[in-house]
Amino acid sequence: MQPDLILIGVVGKPHGVRGLVRVHSYAADAATLEDYAVLQDAQGRKWSLRWCGADGVAEIKDANGKPLADRTAAQALVNTRLYVPRSSLPEPEEEEFYHADLIGMEAFEKGLSLGRVIMVHDYGAGASLELGDGSLVPFTKACVPEVKLDERTITIVRPEEVSGEEGRGVGKRQTGVPA
Repeated sequence: MQPDLILIGVVGKPHGVRGLVRVHSYAADAATLEDYAVLQDAQGRKWSLRWCGADGVAEIKDANGKPLADRTAAQALVNTRLYVPRSSLPEPEEEEFYHADLIGMEAFEKGLSLGRVIMVHDYGAGASLELGDGSLVPFTKACVPEVKLDERTITIVRPEEVSGEEGRGVGKRQTGVPA
């Protein structure tokens, strides 16, 4: 698979008997998946997509424009990851990043390398960066104050609870209300 491909969706379970599938979109607006002329899977096969309802049901066509024939063909595509070239995506806003741009960046804390970012996790409460040593760092401005895309580096400032340093005051709650 090409390194400049970005995961944009995943084919889910079949819907009905006519070859329709559910598709989970990773785009901010799922409707944009129709706008990409070509979606590509990990094997290099080309696909296109047309939404058939508001509940994530789509018709998928192969490179020749032929839709999936039936439920069996749809079942064969379950868990197929759909990618688009990085160049076809809009540039992110300032202080926004595509996960794929962060993966592989080298993380530094106080000038020392902590390893590379191997994964970006986001379970709904905010993104976290997983480093090669297995540690997780919240992807917040406080914990990752600097991202240098051109140098492929990030600066990490771990909270006291993680780094073990005492007396820094990081991570203590400030409410402004006297006790």
